[in-house]
Amino acid sequence: MRAFVIAATLVATVLPATMAYADPPRWAPAHGYRAKHGDIAYRRTDNGIRYWKGNDGRYYCRRGNGTVGLLIGGALGALLGRAVDTRGDRAPGTIIGAAAGALIGNEIAKGPTRCR
Repeated sequence: MRAFVIAATLVATVLPATMAYADPPRWAPAHGYRAKHGDIAYRRTDNGIRYWKGNDGRYYCRRGNGTVGLLIGGALGALLGRAVDTRGDRAPGTIIGAAAGALIGNEIAKGPTRCR
């Protein structure tokens, strides 16, 4: 019994220490690519789109996906559709206005430029 307790204590102290020094897998969020290889250097175009050069030599960009424009456009479109539809039930005008405003707001927020 004493040998079993000593072996269990040894495993309990040595095993976590060896696991702490091992690198996490490459796909894990704790991989630490930026800590090991430096931060990605972002550049900006004249219209505000951020881009960077990847390890494969290709350029990648990041810009807004238009969610804020979608929400604001939908809200304003619903109010405008409700104001225009003054007869009887105002639900159809509100729904159509919200849908049209959301589509227009999304396109305005994305902007005319494309990421290439």
